Amino acid sequence: MESDPRAEPDAEDAAEAEEVVYEEVMPSDRMELSQRLAVEELITTEASYVHNIQLCVSDIRAHLQKKQLPDLDLEGLFSNTDDILHMSRRFLKGLEDTTTATSEHEQLFCISTLFQEFKEEMETTYKIYCASYEHALLLVESYRKDPRLQEEILDTLNATVPHTGASDLSFFLVMPVQRVTKYPLLLGKILENTPLNTSVYSALEAAVRAMAQVNTNINEYKRRKEVATKYNKAEHLTLRDRFARLNTHSIAKKTSRLSRLFMHEAGIVAKTQDKEYDDLEEKFQCVVSIVTTLKENVASYLGHLEAFLLPTPHQHELEITEGPAQQYRRFAERLHCTALPEFKQRLDKLVCQPLCSLSDMLVGPQQLVKKRLDKLLDYEEIQERRSEMGSVTYDEEAAMNTYLAINALLVAELPRFNQAALQLLGQILCSLSTLQWELAAEVLHQAEKELEQMPHGRMPLPSFWKMVEDTLQQSGAQLHAFQQAFETVTPSPVAQPLNPAEERKVLSLVSKHGPDKLYQVTSNISGSRDLDLTLQRGQVVALLQSVDTKGNTNRWLVDAGGPRGFVPAGKLQPYCPAQSQQPGMQMLTLESGTERRRHSYAPSAAPRPWVPTFTPTYQVVAGFSFTARIPQEVTLQAGQPVVVLEPHDKKGNKEWSLVEVNGQRGYVPSSYLVTIPEQEPTGWSLPV
Repeated sequence: MESDPRAEPDAEDAAEAEEVVYEEVMPSDRMELSQRLAVEELITTEASYVHNIQLCVSDIRAHLQKKQLPDLDLEGLFSNTDDILHMSRRFLKGLEDTTTATSEHEQLFCISTLFQEFKEEMETTYKIYCASYEHALLLVESYRKDPRLQEEILDTLNATVPHTGASDLSFFLVMPVQRVTKYPLLLGKILENTPLNTSVYSALEAAVRAMAQVNTNINEYKRRKEVATKYNKAEHLTLRDRFARLNTHSIAKKTSRLSRLFMHEAGIVAKTQDKEYDDLEEKFQCVVSIVTTLKENVASYLGHLEAFLLPTPHQHELEITEGPAQQYRRFAERLHCTALPEFKQRLDKLVCQPLCSLSDMLVGPQQLVKKRLDKLLDYEEIQERRSEMGSVTYDEEAAMNTYLAINALLVAELPRFNQAALQLLGQILCSLSTLQWELAAEVLHQAEKELEQMPHGRMPLPSFWKMVEDTLQQSGAQLHAFQQAFETVTPSPVAQPLNPAEERKVLSLVSKHGPDKLYQVTSNISGSRDLDLTLQRGQVVALLQSVDTKGNTNRWLVDAGGPRGFVPAGKLQPYCPAQSQQPGMQMLTLESGTERRRHSYAPSAAPRPWVPTFTPTYQVVAGFSFTARIPQEVTLQAGQPVVVLEPHDKKGNKEWSLVEVNGQRGYVPSSYLVTIPEQEPTGWSLPV
């Protein structure tokens, strides 16, 4: 049989058609297969990731917590892994739910929508972890150098996750960082195997862009945190350390900033306006001022409370067995031993400690605000240079980026910080008000219990105040009568006798200030304030000023013969030398001494015979040794007699005196000279 000549061409056409169909179908099948495998990889790797995070939180961290190692910083190691685990579980549940979709296109739509829904939560959660990841690695490295801690960590890993073969915690700590950076890659792999002409392509493309933006924002946040960590530390440097840091570059930079700041204040150059930041900083500075003032007031309040608790009347025996005095003792005992100590303890726990923590939290932002101003001045200077020259150096570009990073960080974080600080401040004030109210209620309750047992406990209020007024008047009258009786039988105060050293000091004060400025201390004075003097009864001082620096006339400024300071005016009386201390005066009769006493029943004494007296003479000696330093001065030895030629120098300055010693003349300090009586021969002197 002859074959049909048309059969071969038909067969060839069929083969060619088959090849065309194969070429059209097979690439499509390969893309669908790759797409399906990429989706499966996304879901399976997410499930494995959630499982590992679960092991990290529930097993590894829990096992380390049970060991209670004081040197192990679990919060610094694991950061916010609890939040990551909670979010990842919900995200995995959403991915697994997409497998029930009726078609692959619907599943892809659901996946892209899921990423869009979790975008903000992923960024918020992962940026916190990534920002603290470097710190966690530093902790892991430090634990490796501690054999005891490293052994405990390896024991935990072998006991909880032996199948992983992990040698340290960094095996698990890196997983969140790797996972968030892998999402754009996994979505990109799905997108590569999705035809352009399909409706799901644009949705997947939007998901890829969203996750790429998440990673970009995380990196930017991490960079800002690094800048903040660098500049928000408050350094406590000594003056020597500050000088050691000075160099040509730092001096030039500080000079440039200072001149720029002066030009701002003088209006020569315009300031960079940023109303959003200025409003935030103003609110922040207001919070700082409030916290500082409240902290000072609470500290003052605690000081007054401690001073109130110092007296303990309930511990003293009143020798009164019953009545209001004993009831007051019981009330004071409850107040001092129970109510007030409990109030102080709760005040410290609920107010002082949170307030100090809030004050410490303000240090970092304050440092950043100050550093932002410095960097802003640098930024403006570089901007001007760029506009003039058209380009800047690498270091200048880095300085500009540093300012932008600090500014962006403050604009982003200050609103949340201000809000959190105000909330905490409000809670502290509420706690303070509640504690005050509870203390008042407790004291009132205890007082009412004691008041019910007193005779006038149920007396009407007007009658009670009338009784108090009558009692006070009666007590005042008794006190006045006692005062009059006491003054009748008590002699008037007399000047206290002085020892020889005090006499020399008095003579020095007389030569400096004159006799009308001398006062004597009537009772011991203990200085309790700044610039107060501590003096003994009988000391003589010279009045310099009858008022203190605040205009208080009850505190006088005096010269105590060397030290100068303030003393209570009520403890000074004009100094009148005692009889034995008044040179050139004859002895007074005994009757003149007894005339000071208002009531004296001693019989009048017979006239005493006349006793001749002598008038002592005085000489000036050197009270201290002095060495001449210039030719116009003269050297003195302690106790050496001198002749005072002029009690001042050529300019009238009384601090120097012109004297003659052993035939030599010169100036010496006036305070080094002392006037003492000369020795007279013992015996009677002839009447003049």
